[in-house]
Amino acid sequence: MNRTHQERDVFVAIADPTRRKLIRLLADSDEDLPLYELTPHFEMGRTAVSKHLTVLKEANLVVNRKKGRETRFKLNPGPLQEVKDWLAFYEKFWNERASILKNILEE
Repeated sequence: MNRTHQERDVFVAIADPTRRKLIRLLADSDEDLPLYELTPHFEMGRTAVSKHLTVLKEANLVVNRKKGRETRFKLNPGPLQEVKDWLAFYEKFWNERASILKNILEE
């Protein structure tokens, strides 16, 4: 499959701390943001930030639109539901284990 048309796994996309920070920045904004507003938040150049945004786009976590000569980015939180669902199982697992431990300690 052509690499440029391949969809990335959401878990792979959020595994990197830079991409998680990009997600946070986009989530905190009420509007879509251009690359030049995102780049100052990182100790890397525009090209590197752009590559991270591409990974997020491939996982459908970010959508972009052209406005004049600039590309603006916005968070698409939908795919994060997969992560939330996966974590919910483990939250239930650990809550049950904590309850069992509490009962043992009370005995």
